[in-house]
Amino acid sequence: MVQELSLGLIIAAALADSINPCVFGVLIFLLAYMTKVFKDKKRMLLAGLIYITTVYITYFLIGIGLLTLAYTAGFAKPFYKIAAGIAIIAGLFEIKDFFWYGKGFSLQMIPGAGERIKKYAAEMEQLEVKHPALSLLVAAFLGVFVVLVELPCTGAPYLAILGLLSAGDLSQGIPLLLLYNFIFILPLFVIIGLVYFGQTSKQLEKWRKENRGLMRLGIGLFLLALGAYMVWAII
Repeated sequence: MVQELSLGLIIAAALADSINPCVFGVLIFLLAYMTKVFKDKKRMLLAGLIYITTVYITYFLIGIGLLTLAYTAGFAKPFYKIAAGIAIIAGLFEIKDFFWYGKGFSLQMIPGAGERIKKYAAEMEQLEVKHPALSLLVAAFLGVFVVLVELPCTGAPYLAILGLLSAGDLSQGIPLLLLYNFIFILPLFVIIGLVYFGQTSKQLEKWRKENRGLMRLGIGLFLLALGAYMVWAII
C-alpha cells in the first residue's frame, strides 16, 4: 500500500489538514497576543517560529508513535479500517459545517482548551517582562499543547494517511511523515510572514471567518474521497 501512495496524495492530505480553521484561528490569536507581548518584531517572529517548529515535531512524534504501535501490536489492519471509517464520518461533519456552521455536532478543539490557551498566553506576557527567556519556552509549550487539544478538529486527514502507511513498514513511512508535516506547517509560515510584514491579526481573523465554511467543505470532500478510496482498497 505504501508503494501506491503518491506524493500527490500525501501533499493533498497535508494541505487539507493545514487549512483547517481551527489551526488558523489559534495561530492568529497567538500572533495577536505575541504582537502585544513582544515589542520587537524580530522577537515576535522568533516566538512564532519556535511555536511552529514545536507543532511540527509534536505532530511528527504522534504519527511515529501511532505507526509504531500499529506495527508492534499487530494492530495494522484494524487501525486501517478505523482510520477509513473516521475519515468518512469526519468528512460528513466537515461538509455539514459548510451549510450549517457550528450547528449541532462539529469537529472542534477539546472543550475548555481555548481558555487554557488564553491563560498560557497571558503567562507568556508576564514572563516576557520578568524572565524573557522563559517566555520563549511558553511559546514552545503552546506548540505541544495546541497540537494535542486540536487533534479532534484537525486529526482526521493525518489519521487516514497513518492508516494507509500502516499497511507498509516504518522505514517507508518516516520520510512520508516528514514530508506531510512539513507541508502541514507551510501555511503557518505564511500567516506569520503576513503579520511580520504588517498584516493585522484582525484582518486575518476576518478573512478566516469569511472563508471557514469553504475550508470545511474542501476538507470534507477530500476526507470523503480518501475514506472511499481506503474502503475500495479493502474490498
